[in-house]
Amino acid sequence: MNENFPNLELRPPLFYTWKTGIRFELGVDYDSDYAYENSPYLQGVYKRAITLFKSLHSHKDDIYIVVDVNDYSDGFKHKSNTFSRYIKEKPLLYRLNQTTTFHDDDEEGTYKTHRFTLKCRTSDFKYIPMLKAICNQDMGIRPSIFNRVYFININRKTIFHVYDDRGCDLLATSPETIRDVYDKYNDWILDYDRNEIDEGFK
Repeated sequence: MNENFPNLELRPPLFYTWKTGIRFELGVDYDSDYAYENSPYLQGVYKRAITLFKSLHSHKDDIYIVVDVNDYSDGFKHKSNTFSRYIKEKPLLYRLNQTTTFHDDDEEGTYKTHRFTLKCRTSDFKYIPMLKAICNQDMGIRPSIFNRVYFININRKTIFHVYDDRGCDLLATSPETIRDVYDKYNDWILDYDRNEIDEGFK
């Protein structure tokens, strides 16, 4: 991480904190009437998130899955079940690492973030239902993952973060690393940031 993305703080909004990246729009023409299971809106969100993930990660790629769990109490006894639900082989969970960060602006020290990190291969986890659960977080639909989830691809040197049904950020060490994704899914780029993104790929 530090070697490929020096001084990058892994927290949203990622796109605005790194020189090479793309912000994609996942949800198009949202309406509150579409907040139900398997609605056309959500089907479109799922399709884009899964398509982008597949275009970035081959089955044999080594990746880090990073999950941030916010903790607002001092009685926190939690091991992230985000992993146990989606990892295919349970012994892999023995590799799970946890660190805790205290927030500077919290004088009482009760607001902290537990970061869980697992190194595995793309083929080791069920990424399709996992991505769907991330997209569900603001829709009132289960299963949902409310924690922040980052996929760091060691081989391709990318970071992929779906922040919710609206969109996702893709970071890379250089434009050439993700130019194929930029070209192929150009129509999905968020128009609000398009000029800045296009400038980076000239």
